[in-house]
Order: sequence, then C-alpha cells, then structure tokens
Amino acid sequence: MSSFAPVDEQLTYIKKGSAEIVKESELRSKLEKSRASGKPLRVKAGFDPTAPDLHLGHTVLLRKLKHFQDLGHTVTFLIGDFTGMIGDPTGRSATRPPLSPEEIMRNAKTYMAQVYKILAAPPKTETRFNSEWFDKMKPADFVRLAAKVTVSQMLEREDFHKRFQEEKPIAMHELLYPLAQGYDSVALKADVELGGTDQKFNLLVGRELQRHFGQESQVVLTMPILEGLDGVQKMSKSLGNAIGINEPPLEIYGKIMSISDQMMWRYYELLTDVQISEIEKMKGQSHPMERKKDLARRIVTDFHSAEAARKVGEDWAKQFQKGEVPEAVEQVSVSFAKVATKERNGIHVDRLLVEAGLASSISEANRKIKEKAVRVDGTVIDPAHRVLLITPNPVHTSITIQLGRAIKKVTITP
Repeated sequence: MSSFAPVDEQLTYIKKGSAEIVKESELRSKLEKSRASGKPLRVKAGFDPTAPDLHLGHTVLLRKLKHFQDLGHTVTFLIGDFTGMIGDPTGRSATRPPLSPEEIMRNAKTYMAQVYKILAAPPKTETRFNSEWFDKMKPADFVRLAAKVTVSQMLEREDFHKRFQEEKPIAMHELLYPLAQGYDSVALKADVELGGTDQKFNLLVGRELQRHFGQESQVVLTMPILEGLDGVQKMSKSLGNAIGINEPPLEIYGKIMSISDQMMWRYYELLTDVQISEIEKMKGQSHPMERKKDLARRIVTDFHSAEAARKVGEDWAKQFQKGEVPEAVEQVSVSFAKVATKERNGIHVDRLLVEAGLASSISEANRKIKEKAVRVDGTVIDPAHRVLLITPNPVHTSITIQLGRAIKKVTITP
C-alpha cells in the first residue's frame, strides 16, 4: 500500500503560496500515478551561484522543494555551475559579464553550506551540478540541441524582445541559457520543475525539450518573487532590501519587525509552513505587532535556533520597547584610518556606517542620515553635523551605532 498522502491533500500543500502550475491536471495525474506505484516524483529547482550568500527570497523556492520532500518525493537541488558562467539574462536590459569558474565554485560552496538549513541533509536531498552533463557534451551536441528551438521562439521572451526592439545587443551565449536550463530537466528526467515567475519562459523550454527527447513533459510550478524590506522591489542584496539567512539573529529579527503589516502576511505565506486557513484566522485574532514578533521568531528559529529566537526577542524588546541596549549586539572592529576626518579629530558617520556593514555605500548612508534614521550611542545624528568629535586617543573607542532597527557595537582600532 502506498505511503503517500491522498492526492487532494498533497495538492493543497503544494499549491500553498504558488503562483501558477502548468498544468495542474498533469500534476494531479503524476501524483495519482506516484501514489499508485509507490514511486516518488522527481522534483528539481536550479540555482546559479552568482552571489555568495542566500537570502530569504531564495528560500521561497527552497521551502516549496521542502514541501515536496515532506510529501515523500525526491528533491534535486541543482547548482548551475555551468549555466552560472553563461549568466541568466532574465530581466536584464544588457548583457551581464560571465563569472569565472573559480568565482562560481566559491559561491557554490556557500550555497551548499546554507541550503540544508531548509532542506533535509543528503542523501534525502540530491545535490547535482549541471557541469556533470554539459562538460561531457561535444560541440556537435550543442548544435543539435540548438536546432530544437527557433530564433523566433527565443525572441518571444519579453526581455529579448524588448532589447531587440530597442536595438540593444543580445549576445549569442544568452540565447543558449534557456536551452541549457531546459536540458537540465532532460538530464534529470524531472517530473516537476520549480522557479520564480520570472523564470517561466526557461521552465517551459524544459517542457518542450523533454518532448523532443521522448520524455513526458515536466509540470512547471512557479513561485512569486518575494518583495524586499521596502515592500516594493524584488528582494536583492544589491538593492539593500534583503535579509540574508546567515545574518545575525538580531538583524534578521529587527528587519522582519520593520516590514509593513500588509507585507507580514505575504511573508507568512511564502516563508513559513503555516497553512492559509490558519493565516486567515490570525488576521483577526491578535494585534499585528504580536503576529510580527511570531513571524520573526519563526524565521530566526529556521536559520539559527529556537533558543536564539527566544533570546533575540528579549533583546529586541529591550532595545525598542524599553529603551535599553540589548546584550546580544553584534560587535565589529573598524580601522580609524578608514573613517577619520582629515584633521584626525573626528569620525565621519557615513563612512562608519559603511565600514560597520550597516550601509552598502556612502550615498545610502547619507540618505539614511538625512532621514534621521541613524543613532550613535542613542542620539539621533543631525544631518547638518555628520562628524563625531573624539578624544585625542581614538584607539579602542567603543561606539554603539544604529541604523533603523539594526544595531552594532563598533570598536575603533589603529
């Protein structure tokens, strides 16, 4: 007798938070066959290691992979070490510079160290690299693969079409990217592929290529793109609106507490295992602040521990509800030479924010100072006075600096 849950129950769990399933009838059929035969579905999602760390936006797909894993299906975490060197052109208005193999592998190692905070450890999770099959392919194999798709089909893709209309360059290697991603599904004989809504074109190419290679087409399941802390733009480290899963507990907790009440419910749906029916009950049962604390606690627990979540909740309350400095403040060291004024009698606050890792650039730091979002030792920095006067011997001076809800204790070193 099959150990798989009833199909309707599986579908409800799989559909939670999803944007689109192509096609749901095919997914139902695959689940029915799987349940009847006792053979799990093969479910994949690919991640190009083009940046060193994962953030909560990446975990939307990882969590959906985990849902399939919870249901007993076989999950493949595919690292696109080959496709990462091409560079995904999705959403790009210009050709992106390819990364070197060394950069790709360095980033891949950090992915592998972080991904098992969500997915079950091997062998329950199958980790593969797509260089495994692409490195074996000969030039003639790529020519035959390219013959499966026409140029006009490629130009139906929105970003390619827009660049073509605007007479902006489209490099030949960019046209190969959807083919390469699609062939991954052929190589893995995938039953289901997951991706963000912006990946739909690439995922559908996978369905088409599987047909060409005599395989049953995969079901495509897309997940929404998670908005960042601003509640508007896609979560991205480059936009400064991301929450990294390796960030200290207090930073994660504080950033979650800073999101809007409306965005909180979207985070509940996409970043937790709380069922939709339960989320709907929550909306009318308690104050949004309490629900947001619960959300922050859940997320810190996922990426650190329940004890870290308990402690950081107490520290956050001290910092923002009781006006005290929490115990678990991250401590960093900053070289005096990098932040000193020309006369060496003061410290530039904007430079201090950047060196302490609280702002990504001087311009961002100055913008936050203008917004009066920066405090030093509990005092709001006046935008007209951005230099901290210091004692004649600045070495080992300790400063508590806060930007929004993020706080760090900075020691000035020689």
